[in-house]
Amino acid sequence: MREHQHYLIEREKIDYFIDRGYRIHGITENLSGAFIEFKLKDKNSEEESTETLHIQTADGRKYFSALLLKQIQSVS
Repeated sequence: MREHQHYLIEREKIDYFIDRGYRIHGITENLSGAFIEFKLKDKNSEEESTETLHIQTADGRKYFSALLLKQIQSVS
């Protein structure tokens, strides 16, 4: 698969979680890419659901980094 197509799929997956209210909770990077941990807190039951996404492209890592900065600025 071409690099750009792979990035578009990764961006779509990241947007899927963000659009549903998940927030980036943690990032682990290694030689095979980055693993993003998303968390969603249920306001009614106080339960949390966690999802992990593996990002392999450089553009995908840049994309979630920009979203993370936006997330941090919205809290401040």
